[in-house]
Amino acid sequence: MTMAQAAPMAKVVAVIDDDPLTLEGMSGLLKSWGYQVVAADTDDAALTRLAEQGQRPDLIICDYRLAGGKSGVHAIERLRGAYDIPAFLITGETAAERLHEARASGYQVLHKPVDPRALRAMIRQLLNIEDTPDAGE
Repeated sequence: MTMAQAAPMAKVVAVIDDDPLTLEGMSGLLKSWGYQVVAADTDDAALTRLAEQGQRPDLIICDYRLAGGKSGVHAIERLRGAYDIPAFLITGETAAERLHEARASGYQVLHKPVDPRALRAMIRQLLNIEDTPDAGE
């Protein structure tokens, strides 16, 4: 797969997750697809990094449950207050009540471990990127 096919014009994706391994893995995968990634463990850190780098994200991917009992929905809303862009949640939650809360947010939800094909499809759908056949997947 070539990067140009994966992410036309190097779209910027803000990824928020308090798990360092998930954050690193997601960032690495997105970068391998040609996206620019701004990775952070909180919404505050994401907003700071975006401002420092002078970047405007095209998409937000956020974990549903963040450290300190914070909600990914709240984090997304904070970023969307600054940038009117699409967003979706990822979660490792299995409790029915929590899954219902995540879905009730109005944001689409992908479950951990995230299938790379589902992730790529979700990103392309939200960014309105035409999918092209790719032997690299």
